[in-house]
Amino acid sequence: MSVQRVCDAMLPELARVFSVSLAQAAQVISAFAVVYGVVQLLYGPLGDRLGKLRIVTFTTLACSLASLLSAFATSLDLLVLARGLSALFAAAIVPLSMAWVGDAVRFEHRQEALARVGLGTALGIVSGQVIGGVLTDLLGWRWAFVLIALMLTVVGLLLWQDLRLQPRPASPEASPAHSQRTGFVQQAVQIVTGGWSRVVLAVGVIEGAAGFGVLALWATHLHQTHGITLGAAGAIAALFGLGGMIYMATARFLIPRLGERGLVQLGVSIVGLGSLAFAYAPVWQGAALASLLVGFGFFMFHNTMQLNATQMAPTARGTSVTLFASSLFLGQSLGVVAAAWLTERVGTAPVIALGGVALVLLGFAFAKALLKRDARSASFADSH
Repeated sequence: MSVQRVCDAMLPELARVFSVSLAQAAQVISAFAVVYGVVQLLYGPLGDRLGKLRIVTFTTLACSLASLLSAFATSLDLLVLARGLSALFAAAIVPLSMAWVGDAVRFEHRQEALARVGLGTALGIVSGQVIGGVLTDLLGWRWAFVLIALMLTVVGLLLWQDLRLQPRPASPEASPAHSQRTGFVQQAVQIVTGGWSRVVLAVGVIEGAAGFGVLALWATHLHQTHGITLGAAGAIAALFGLGGMIYMATARFLIPRLGERGLVQLGVSIVGLGSLAFAYAPVWQGAALASLLVGFGFFMFHNTMQLNATQMAPTARGTSVTLFASSLFLGQSLGVVAAAWLTERVGTAPVIALGGVALVLLGFAFAKALLKRDARSASFADSH
């Protein structure tokens, strides 16, 4: 997540350094999202067959090298290329970690476990935006990629050490499930054609566009509207991730009390109000509080989506979770391009407000879909 969000706060500086428009500079984000989404189709079956922890370890180390290449880019085109290469490897880490949790944790405890793992993703959002903003201000944008590469190297080596201590899995050929395992295309078709899976994947596309896509412009909005430095803008935007961390820390108390529909409805309501406050706050202090609230509400919704992603196909969980991640980042790639284009015409505030309203409508529609799904499941159980 740090790799993904590190460019958010540096967009104005990249536009200045390479003498391009904000929309052109945003290619470093949209290209990352496109590659990230597409290669999920590769990592899902690889994780199911070769081991999720093993794939995460090797891709973390490879991503550190790709991030270092970003630091040496001499043009926007080369930086976009390096960002695409970073996405090629980063794409495995979060989805396969979620899938591993789905394999290892019983359903009744899974959402809480995903929330704990989500502390890492939320911390990544915080650190990525702060690193991108602060180092761009102090040392230059290249040093942000150097620090990201160093962080990935350390974590990759720790994963490698842990992987060597793991018990060797049984040979796949010896596994009874191996003979019954279907190919990736057949698995993907089964998932995509499932009624509930289509709902989850469609919601993922819109969530990525209205949520993560618009988030990429928050630091730019703060920098342009309130006249604060890129470092300060990145730090305030990073409060979104801190809000997510607060939700993750309190999830064990909220989940049993609110349930899936309650989390979704309350979460998007907070997002909608917070987005309006962030967009039109007269002072940056108000935007800072709004950023924290939006992050808290957004992760209430997103954590529920993650839970449903792990249940789309329990026998091919790596494939199903990576398909969800693919839809999420396809949405983000479309969202950041559309948001940057709209910003040059109407400004950042209306775009941020529109993203919040879209998430409110999406969340309540998904809560209604959850109600219908639960009613069908109850009716099926009664009939049997």
